[in-house]
Amino acid sequence: MKKAIFALAITTFIAGSMLTGCQSSAEKVENAENKLQESKDDVITARQDLNDARNDSVTEYQKFKNESDAKIIANEKSIAEYKASIATMKKENKAKYEKSLAKLEQKNREMKKKLEEFKEEGVDKWEIFKSEFNHDMDELGKAFKDLTVNNVK
Repeated sequence: MKKAIFALAITTFIAGSMLTGCQSSAEKVENAENKLQESKDDVITARQDLNDARNDSVTEYQKFKNESDAKIIANEKSIAEYKASIATMKKENKAKYEKSLAKLEQKNREMKKKLEEFKEEGVDKWEIFKSEFNHDMDELGKAFKDLTVNNVK
């Protein structure tokens, strides 16, 4: 008798679990539609994020280019000022400064060309280019400052 009651209880439990655990076709369709809509929303959000990232990248590049162009123009003005001041120097110092100034002027032109020829090819390459370009511009700026320093002890 105990076995029969136990078997009946187990059978009732299994049947009850199956009935409450199963979904109807309408519920399955509704769940699938909800998942599809969530996926569509995720795609829309991802596209918007991608567009925002592209716009930020273009804006950052343009800002960097404008700042770098301003530095290059400032260097060109400095070159013109140094040329004017070199014209009044003694002959023995004049040749040395003209040679140094010619090297700096060439480097400034190379930096301008490098900036104009850069093509954005990805975030990693952009970061490397930006870092190298800033380093080179800083070195060029230091060279301009050192040009007029007289290192005589």
